[in-house]
Amino acid sequence: MQGKIYIIPTTIGDSCTDIIPQHTIETTRSIRYFIVENIRSARRYLSKIKMPVKIDELIFLELNEHTKPNEIEQLLVPAIEGYDIGIISEAGVPCVADPGATIIDYAHRKNVQIVPLVGPSSILLALMAAGMNGQNFAFAGYLPVKEQQRVQRIQFLEKRSKQENQTQIFIEAPYRNIQLFKSLIAACNQSTKLCIAANITLADEFIKTMTIAEWKKSEPDINKKPCIFILQG
Repeated sequence: MQGKIYIIPTTIGDSCTDIIPQHTIETTRSIRYFIVENIRSARRYLSKIKMPVKIDELIFLELNEHTKPNEIEQLLVPAIEGYDIGIISEAGVPCVADPGATIIDYAHRKNVQIVPLVGPSSILLALMAAGMNGQNFAFAGYLPVKEQQRVQRIQFLEKRSKQENQTQIFIEAPYRNIQLFKSLIAACNQSTKLCIAANITLADEFIKTMTIAEWKKSEPDINKKPCIFILQG
């Protein structure tokens, strides 16, 4: 019998039992093979949830931007041999704005059962709290790094949001949050709504929706903090 692939959400802070459902924790504790984005952070998280075996007894396989396509098949060998595998990303939900989709796609082709576990997704939590259209929304991922291309992309998303009444969600590397914020202020119409959600589920969580005109008067403290940006024209 083949093993299962468990998609395991994690937190961005230290508190696990307050954020991660007990069933997810108990299931994770039963797994010995893990496909992870970063071994160090995965070991740290598994230590927090008090695995019943020593961390050194677990098997870690890396899946990130450095993984070659011809290495994907090898990652799935434990499941083919009958062992359950857990997938853990750096933080949040694997396969959503994080690596993992390639191994899940391959698992489907090999008829390995996929089990997504319940846990926090900053994208959905931010959308829930934004006060914007939750019936029609799109996740645009990362915007271009170069200023001109970034502004053009922002204007495209703003136009699409207004024409289709579609909420636009996107993210940025934490150290570039301020640059993205300034591009949004410069590129968008004064009446466009912008929600910024930073450090979701942490003690200093910040979630605020205002118009671009209002944001111009109040620059948020978001430098080097994990953020979700949500736009509605």
